[in-house]
Amino acid sequence: MSEHTKITTDHLRRCAIVYVRQSSSTQVENNRESTARQYHLAERAVELGWPREQVKVLDEDLGISGSGLTDRAGFAHMIAEVALGQIGIVLGLEVSRLARNNADWYRLLDLCGVTNTLIGDADGIYHPGLFNDRLLLGLKGTMSEAELHVLRARLLGGIRNKAARGELSRGLPVGLVRGEADGEVLLHPDESVTAAIRAVFERFAEMGSARRVWLWFCSQGLRFPLHSNTLQDIRWVTPTYTKIHQVLTNPFYAGVYVYGRTLQLSYIDESGRVRKRSKKRPRTEWPVFIRDHHLGFIDWATFETNQKRLAQNTRPRPHQGGGAVREGTALLQGIAACGGCGRRLKVHYTGRSSTPGYHCAGKTIVNGRGEYCLNVGGCQIDAAVAAVFLAALAPAGLEASLKAAEQLEADHETTVEQFRRDVERARYGAQRAERRYRAVDPDNRLVARGLEAEWEGALRELKAAEAELARREHTRPLVLTSAERASLFALGKDLSAVWPAPTTTDRDRKELLRTLLEEVVMTVEREKFNAHLTLRWHGGLLSELDVPLPRSRPATVRTEEGTIALLRRLAVHYPDTAIAGILNRQGRTTATDLSFTANRVSSLRTHWEIPCFESTDHTPDGDCMTIERAAQTLGLAPSTLHRWLNDGFIAGEQVTPGAPWRIRMTEELRSLFVENAPKGYVKMFKAMNLLGVSRQTILQRVKRGELKAVHVSRGRAKGIRIQVPAALPDLFETQSTDRV
Repeated sequence: MSEHTKITTDHLRRCAIVYVRQSSSTQVENNRESTARQYHLAERAVELGWPREQVKVLDEDLGISGSGLTDRAGFAHMIAEVALGQIGIVLGLEVSRLARNNADWYRLLDLCGVTNTLIGDADGIYHPGLFNDRLLLGLKGTMSEAELHVLRARLLGGIRNKAARGELSRGLPVGLVRGEADGEVLLHPDESVTAAIRAVFERFAEMGSARRVWLWFCSQGLRFPLHSNTLQDIRWVTPTYTKIHQVLTNPFYAGVYVYGRTLQLSYIDESGRVRKRSKKRPRTEWPVFIRDHHLGFIDWATFETNQKRLAQNTRPRPHQGGGAVREGTALLQGIAACGGCGRRLKVHYTGRSSTPGYHCAGKTIVNGRGEYCLNVGGCQIDAAVAAVFLAALAPAGLEASLKAAEQLEADHETTVEQFRRDVERARYGAQRAERRYRAVDPDNRLVARGLEAEWEGALRELKAAEAELARREHTRPLVLTSAERASLFALGKDLSAVWPAPTTTDRDRKELLRTLLEEVVMTVEREKFNAHLTLRWHGGLLSELDVPLPRSRPATVRTEEGTIALLRRLAVHYPDTAIAGILNRQGRTTATDLSFTANRVSSLRTHWEIPCFESTDHTPDGDCMTIERAAQTLGLAPSTLHRWLNDGFIAGEQVTPGAPWRIRMTEELRSLFVENAPKGYVKMFKAMNLLGVSRQTILQRVKRGELKAVHVSRGRAKGIRIQVPAALPDLFETQSTDRV
């Protein structure tokens, strides 16, 4: 079947799409002939019978790969129009222009077969709905994907082979440059650049922290070299922590050639798209590792030591030691371990003077929180460990003093030498600007003015650099005086005087201690007031040390014992709010002479481990209850019970003066409250007439038990009824029965 026989009037009614794509921006810029051939396919669509106004050119994917790992807006637009049946033919220079992966390619074939859409390339016209054409298109798509795989394999194979010889030219860090031979790497010819890199490694060897090296550069006002592939000259900028850390972790500075430190991994994101990310490989999995490939700033052993120190400076994981040295006074921070559970001890500071201490909260887990294995102050322990450390360090005192003298002079020289190089570089820049200005034609004022301004700027930089150098040389002496040298030698003989000196910081003490001590295992024996320490030194040597702990003494500020004893009795019966009111009514105060509140009562109970009050809905007979509960039980008003308490008819109890009254509920008490008056009981007024005495006299006789009384709680005539002896005549009796 010829090409034209496959094209029908239905195809010609729809649009024709010319898909244009190049895989990268470099191809778009350099392979212009291929791009022009793809655009020329629009003329072929016209030759095949499509009107020119119905021919669309999709070039949105220029510079985008067709491997399927990136989104192609033009391809997606074309797929949408094919699915809607608006396209009669899709033209591409070759199959690889449309898709480089079978997923996109077969999706396009399926849609074209369903919507009766043709596909054309430089070889012919195909109908995906026909078996033979579909078979040929599928083979072309497979070959296109295989071609991409073969090309990538050849390129990567060549790159890996060249990298295995150490000849692959890749970007070098600042301080290293390429030589003339293949794979040759040399130190930067600029002495100031190499001096700045060496200063990073020298300061790190002294300070042990990348951050402290960065702070040292900033405090000294030193600048750091910066270069990039787009800039030919070195730029001097203020150093950043990231740049300092990169210098310390780059193996090229150790004379090692490496390749493949990262690995490209593919994954599918939340939207179902294929993404790529980089993952760092362990050092043992680097494909290319060539030691002594070139001259470095440090050797490989020093580089490995630096990496270990950087790893120790990171925040340690649970139950692991290490971590960067901090500013606190706790000497064993990061190296103290619990002798009970083996966990790393944590540091805390207490009091106004921030006294250090150590604790381990990992013995058992209760309700998601740990109970302390130990909690001990650190003053005596730190002093004992420091004494053992200084005793072990005493033979090296003289050598330490010599190194200290050399280090102090080196610090002076390193800083000033860097500023001398800045002056030399600024002087060269001024001389070069002068030569350029003098070489220009004086009549060409447009150029002369620009070169003159450049020369003046270079002279200003030179003047500023010379002024800074003069200030540094004046404020920082280069050589130690004889007095300073004698002082250092004297301190070297007595390191115990250097240790507590104000000039020795807490960081310095910790770093000195870590040079010999690796771990201190601590066990506290409270009953013996003793701390048993096991010191593990570098090299595996173990030594043991017992440190006596101070005996605990009562707190100088303490709540009165009477108040605590009263609180124990009140907490059984009353909540914290009621207890606070009772204590305040008695004029009692806290240990700090404050009035009591519910919160303060609660804190005092918690400190002395006094249980809190627990109310119950049911009170057994014979137990005490509050006035309110008793009134509710008896069906009376609380005021009635209060009146009977005041009159003395019923007995009440108080835990302490000022506490609420409590009534003991018994059957005898219940019998005093009736619904109807028993026989022989009369009202109070009548009892007064019969007995011929006053109300108060009757109440007193009831209290003494000479008369009996009950309380009627029902009916209109509620109140007290008095039992009058039967022998007394009723002088006012006018009826045969007494209405009560």
